[in-house]
Amino acid sequence: MPEKSPLQQLADHGQSVWIDFLSRQLLHSGELARMMRDDAVVGVTSNPTIFQKAISQGDAYDDQLRECLERLEDPKEIYLHLTHDDVAEACDLLRPVWDEGKGKDGYVSWEVDPNFAYDYDATLAEAKRLHAAVDKPNLFVKIPATKPGLRAIEDMIALGKNINVTLIFSLQRHEEVMEAYIRGLERLVESGGDPSTVASVASYFVSRVDTETDKRLDAIGGHDHLKGKLGVANSKLAYQNYKRIFAGPRWEALVAKGATKQRCLWASTSVKNPAYRDVMYVEELIGPDTVNTMPQETIEAFQDHGRVADTLEIGLDEAHRLFDDLAAAGIDYDDVVRVLEEEGVAKFVDSFTELLDGVRSKKHELVSA
Repeated sequence: MPEKSPLQQLADHGQSVWIDFLSRQLLHSGELARMMRDDAVVGVTSNPTIFQKAISQGDAYDDQLRECLERLEDPKEIYLHLTHDDVAEACDLLRPVWDEGKGKDGYVSWEVDPNFAYDYDATLAEAKRLHAAVDKPNLFVKIPATKPGLRAIEDMIALGKNINVTLIFSLQRHEEVMEAYIRGLERLVESGGDPSTVASVASYFVSRVDTETDKRLDAIGGHDHLKGKLGVANSKLAYQNYKRIFAGPRWEALVAKGATKQRCLWASTSVKNPAYRDVMYVEELIGPDTVNTMPQETIEAFQDHGRVADTLEIGLDEAHRLFDDLAAAGIDYDDVVRVLEEEGVAKFVDSFTELLDGVRSKKHELVSA
């Protein structure tokens, strides 16, 4: 029997490998199917930036875009129409994974318009719309973990819909996300619904935490030994909170009805600083009942030289101490995560705006041809 690859070994340690982009080329070239077979990929989180490049630069969408132009004017409606087919096709490709794992993996994520991140009503309406448009049990709709987003997340879970909660940076907000999930499940049960049909992940962003913290440490000076550590420490403590919250009588009452835990998903796991080991955000966060969604270059790097060991619960005392050391150095954790959430939403909005601009330019190009 051939030796398992590093990514296949991750599955043995309880961690699921997802890829953080989706495009028609990825689907129709057979590359996603190959990655499922060779790289242990069992889920997809879509990304507007990737869609933007695929739609504006290639010709894979041109025929469908021409057909859309005959009846659609709004670039966003055109985008939703184009990406609907990719998301639905990816859901079908991953459906056997979902079936075989009884709903643990095999999910594809489709994102609510990030312009709605601070608008509860608009987020809820669009999340319902996306779930209705791709009515498949392995669809996740992505909702940012802003304060207004928390209400929409709870309401969608209460309706029995799968949600990928994105843009989580802080320990406190992660706890609020888990509480929203549990409350949503409790409401679902009270209304006679079946919680065994509902899944959710909490997407905890890693590398961006180091990018922001390192920038502040550079400005202070003299604390290089603290750099490149908070992203991992933050995630390790989030996992401890996850273990604590998904335990005890309240949670067990839901488990008895068929509920499953809202797994931690490590996002933003490509290394932004070339001085750091390129697979550090995979190697240092390996543990059971977790997901790591990776860009293709991180998947390739980990297959090449990734080291697999149970690392997620190692160094917890050091993680707590790091928070104290950073505070002593003048780093305000609460401000770091506040800025990251605001910037995270802004970056999502910028990507979405660029995406719609790409649809407009492609539309103009096809009409002029």
